[in-house]
Amino acid sequence: MDFIAIALFFVVVIIAISIVWSTQKTGISPMMSSTKACQTMLTEISTHEKGALIDLGSGWGTLVIAVAKKYPNKQVIGYELSWFPWLVSVLYKYSMSLNNLTLYRKDFKNADLSGADTLVCYLFPGAMVALEDKLKYDMPKKITIVSNTFALPSYKPTKVIKLKDFYKTPIYVYHIQPK
Repeated sequence: MDFIAIALFFVVVIIAISIVWSTQKTGISPMMSSTKACQTMLTEISTHEKGALIDLGSGWGTLVIAVAKKYPNKQVIGYELSWFPWLVSVLYKYSMSLNNLTLYRKDFKNADLSGADTLVCYLFPGAMVALEDKLKYDMPKKITIVSNTFALPSYKPTKVIKLKDFYKTPIYVYHIQPK
């Protein structure tokens, strides 16, 4: 019994250290989108576009898995840096046989986003600035961006939806054409 308790303790410590490490590296801890936010974001995703849908910080998989389940014919990609939330979402993906979903343990800033027609995200202000910088180089066509809570600093959203929750969480929707 002591061995099991010690092993469990070390597993918990390793998980905690990995989350703290990724929080230090990225500037924010992995956060799940609320159910209301997920539902609202799902309604703003276009199914008419042919390109991939990319979740730029897929975390625990809450939103990216909901998208892959709702749109089984759409290629869905998730990027997450934090090891343990990424692992949890990979396990969910395989347990649900979501063949249209690909999950990478990688920073979206180092990924090719040019094949996407839709980006979804729940990032933080610094990452939204980085996304803007990336869009200048990786946006050869029209793209829809749906962001939970945080806005792109230099773009005017097409629509802002205020959730009926305690924080009146904003969901920002952008339809951006390259210049």
